[in-house]
Amino acid sequence: MSEKTGARGARATVSEALKRLPGRDGERFAKVLEHGSMEVEVYAPRGRDPQEPHTRDELYFVVGGEGEFVNGPNRHPFGPGDALFVPAGVEHRFENFTDDLVVWVVFYGPEGGEEG
Repeated sequence: MSEKTGARGARATVSEALKRLPGRDGERFAKVLEHGSMEVEVYAPRGRDPQEPHTRDELYFVVGGEGEFVNGPNRHPFGPGDALFVPAGVEHRFENFTDDLVVWVVFYGPEGGEEG
């Protein structure tokens, strides 16, 4: 189960988060922290990335792996240490990625995304 953050915050580690993968039904993601509208997941797809657009804004922080990130009409190379933003409702996915791809995913804000 995920850990709710409090006034003192909380901590998630990649090694502990990866122990939750794959999930019971083969999921390659797991929620590790949540507070208010913010949710943090670890995501480690293998082979292909089957994502569909999400209903809230999201940030990816690349922990390991390299490849290409499709974000709407744009395509960008990515690697460890990169931060990637996707507005709510935008088609996106990782492509041509290495087998060690691991990212933190942060969902936040209202359904439909924030005005920018």
